[in-house]
Amino acid sequence: MEFGFSESQQMLKDNARKFFADECPMSEVRRLMETEIAYDEALWAKMAEQGYTGIIFPEEYEGVGLGKVELILLMEEAGRALLPGPLFSTVALGGAILSEAATPAQKKKYLAPICRGQVRGTGAILEAGTSWDLTEVRTTSANGKITGEKVFVPDAAIADFLVVAAREGVFVVDAQKKGVNIEPMEGMDQTRKLYCVHFENAPAERLGNSSGLARALDVATAALAAELVGGMQRTLDITVEYAKTRKQFGKPIGIFQAVQHQCADMYLELESSRSAAYYAGWAIEQGAPDAAVAVSIAKMYASDAARTVGNRGIQIHGGMGFTWENDLHLYYRRAKASETALGDATFHRERIARLVIDADAALARSA
Repeated sequence: MEFGFSESQQMLKDNARKFFADECPMSEVRRLMETEIAYDEALWAKMAEQGYTGIIFPEEYEGVGLGKVELILLMEEAGRALLPGPLFSTVALGGAILSEAATPAQKKKYLAPICRGQVRGTGAILEAGTSWDLTEVRTTSANGKITGEKVFVPDAAIADFLVVAAREGVFVVDAQKKGVNIEPMEGMDQTRKLYCVHFENAPAERLGNSSGLARALDVATAALAAELVGGMQRTLDITVEYAKTRKQFGKPIGIFQAVQHQCADMYLELESSRSAAYYAGWAIEQGAPDAAVAVSIAKMYASDAARTVGNRGIQIHGGMGFTWENDLHLYYRRAKASETALGDATFHRERIARLVIDADAALARSA
């Protein structure tokens, strides 16, 4: 299929790149990653002014009312800038779940403040010893209270509320309420802090349409794949620039075929991932029958590709690739952390197989 961006979509992408370059250069990324929460309130307020915190939410909830393709473009540029903070966790994860699973009254209650930049949220899905398969959730609820433990919850320390998957449905929990204990976890990517959250009879509000959780996670997964694409693009840019200036035997290393082949392979991995991520966003927005499969293909490919691109970039840099002063390892850390978030390549290959088998079985029954 032919795919191109509208003028407004291209403008959004270009403006986002300029905004992140101006407001969050690598010096600021490094400053924030050294803090305990990797969050800057002033930067968050500026993103809200740009409409980024409400990009996919309807105007009736004070959002911008754009589509999933626009979210993909924004997250790609955020990944290129290695943006710290809760944009992904609040908008693409927690916000997407609210958008798909909440009642109109609940959306007004939670989405409107997100769009205004007044609050932050995140999604608490994964549990120790389980996969991202929603059928494995063990957290329980009773009498309006949540009990259980969630791991690898992004940006939980700065979240005003947590959107929690439980056996009985999806719930919103005030992060400051009694019964919620948030503990930091060691993570490879210091620009996105991870936490373990313990719930012990924590007061919780059940969302009205728990069946929307699966589609919301598809939105988040496609957004994460796009973020990986942005990181791969920046990794390639840094590597090509280095290959043009680093000299061996009096010549730039970029003239050697061995280096050129590595860069060409990086470009192939990048562009294939980009195409898959763009199509996944379009398929979700259009409600295409293969949307879920497209999302898994995008995440499966991007998870493997981002690791490969990072490996090749560091190899071309040689010893310089391992130094703290070089930005390359920061992108590699993000790639490795995002590789397993919302399901690694193995998880999504198995998911694709299940989806295809289920589709074939349904077709056979209808025949």
